[in-house]
Amino acid sequence: MEMILVYTTFPDWESAESIVRTLLERKLIACANLREHRALYLWEGKIEEDTEVGAILKTEVGKWRELREALKEMHPYEVPVIARIEVDKVNREYAEWLERVLS
Repeated sequence: MEMILVYTTFPDWESAESIVRTLLERKLIACANLREHRALYLWEGKIEEDTEVGAILKTEVGKWRELREALKEMHPYEVPVIARIEVDKVNREYAEWLERVLS
């Protein structure tokens, strides 16, 4: 089993928690870490500033395509970030837990 992290952001806690719960129920992820932060970004030629909820989703590489498609389908943003981050190493106990949870 090869672990990956997937990073995305949401406009608010409600959408973040709702979508993460759905992903957990579908066993597309084993865990998510949610953090609120300030975001500054360019949108339609202007600098925008807002509060977002960042999500680090923990899963295995075999779930990547289905997870990406589920996020695209459910995501409230017109152009969401859905970034796959390769994990070089993870402790054996966590990897075993992740495999158990996602099987």
